[in-house]
Amino acid sequence: MNPLTKVKLINELNEREANLGIKESVSWHSEYQDSAWIFVGGFPYELTEGDLICVFSQYGEVVNINLVRDKKTGKSKGFCFICYEDQRSTILAVDNFNGIRIKGRTIRVDHVKDYRPPKDSEDIDDITKHLREEGCAPKIIENPRASSEEDDYVIPLKKHKKDKKEKKKKKKEKKEKKKAEKEKRSQGRSSSSSSPPLVQMSIRVKQEKEDAAYDKYNQRRTPLQSGQDRRMEDRERTWDREGDRRREPDGLRDDRRRETDRDHDRRRDGDRDRDRRRDLDRDYERRRDTDGQQEDRRKETDYERRRETDRRRETDRQREDKRRETNREHDRRRDVDRGHDRR
Repeated sequence: MNPLTKVKLINELNEREANLGIKESVSWHSEYQDSAWIFVGGFPYELTEGDLICVFSQYGEVVNINLVRDKKTGKSKGFCFICYEDQRSTILAVDNFNGIRIKGRTIRVDHVKDYRPPKDSEDIDDITKHLREEGCAPKIIENPRASSEEDDYVIPLKKHKKDKKEKKKKKKEKKEKKKAEKEKRSQGRSSSSSSPPLVQMSIRVKQEKEDAAYDKYNQRRTPLQSGQDRRMEDRERTWDREGDRRREPDGLRDDRRRETDRDHDRRRDGDRDRDRRRDLDRDYERRRDTDGQQEDRRKETDYERRRETDRRRETDRQREDKRRETNREHDRRRDVDRGHDRR
């Protein structure tokens, strides 16, 4: 497949996802979650590793780069592989750098699912070996103080599930032992102490007088209480509606389901019509471009033909002028010869 068609297909996929509002977990980028490598092709042969790092480090820190070169001449072949520190920066690079022009050439940027590092050979320089082994990322200088502090504050590792299960079992056994001891103590106390006879005490409860002023305050509710009451009423209404729907016969349920299915079908048909219109508009634009190119070619051919006809006319005129001059010279010579004969 032509690389320019691949560039167009990737851009169309990104436009469709942006228009439909698809999530990242469902997009086509999710297939390459485990790879932080991208492929870059179609750039000019003059660019070096440093130039490519300067361009592609806009959306993330570049960790490693593999610019493919010719083994004999050492010149670049126009494509390379780049590795980012964060995998999410590959999505930004593919979405933003695919289809751009660098020094008049359109480049193609795409994901790489299974990157295989090249095999080392004897002709490789020390610089390329160093790049392939350690990468091109900046080295972090570690402070001795920070390392000592990190050793002090070591994060404990997660214990195995078996250890957790054993701890839970021990806790349960301890709880059961405590319960058994409490039961034994309560039984011993009940047996030793004789319970005295219970005496029923008559208790009077004082009744408070009702105040009529409380009714006023109860009638005057706060706006929060009124809002809560409204919400409760709305919920009760919705519950009543759901109960009515459940009690409805099967015929009405089927009708409603059919109506919902029809609405879904209409929406799908509308989306399909929109996609068809977009495709038709794109085809129309492509035809316009092709027609314009054909017209330009025709104009160029007509212009070249006119030039050729003009050149031919000029050559014919020059030939006629030369013939006339030669005829005039012959006439002059004849006249001169006749004059000499008369003398």
